[in-house]
Amino acid sequence: MQIDFAKLSTKDRYKMLVSSVVPRPIALVSTIDHNGIVNAAPYSFFNAVCDSPPTVVLGVNSHGPDNAKDTANNIRNTGEFVVNLVTEEIAEGMNITAVDFDPEVDEFDVAGFTHGQSVKVKPPYIVESPISFECRRIVNLELGIGRNLVVGEVLYMHVRDDLIDMDKLYIDTAATHMIGRMHGRGWYTRTRDLFDMPRLDDSKAAEIVKASKDRKKV
Repeated sequence: MQIDFAKLSTKDRYKMLVSSVVPRPIALVSTIDHNGIVNAAPYSFFNAVCDSPPTVVLGVNSHGPDNAKDTANNIRNTGEFVVNLVTEEIAEGMNITAVDFDPEVDEFDVAGFTHGQSVKVKPPYIVESPISFECRRIVNLELGIGRNLVVGEVLYMHVRDDLIDMDKLYIDTAATHMIGRMHGRGWYTRTRDLFDMPRLDDSKAAEIVKASKDRKKV
């Protein structure tokens, strides 16, 4: 089958994308408005895209052109946010923050999360998350009506003590028990089932390159 996205509705394009690009990491984003009201909400249009400067991207879809989500408004107005990564242990709390609460509601309280004092930005981090990134907006890109892409620089990182060897800067990633977003509204995946496939060493890579050149000569 071949599908022309230009002929699909917005809903169907979304369905095709999120059913195919899996698993997706989840950013549980905490922000704060100018009145000090804290917001937390999960987004799976998210990833790390650069190491210098350390950069993450976040896709924040609004309810409509005149009804932006609190996360989008807060980042646009303050330029700051925290990305809290999601594990099996906090998955249910993350799911609660996905509810459309009124702007004055602090989702931390509703979900049972603890406010952590951030160092370089005003929004708090979630203490229950094993890894959090304090971020400053680099740019907001309006991709379409109500479709906003946030590019942010990671300024500071919080890591649970038992997960990191500070001498080697090694994180025991498997022990975090992260989850990922799958298809549909309620499907997720665990990251416990891992396999190791080392990168090819230089000699093996050279053999493959030589073989590909030899095939072209034939």
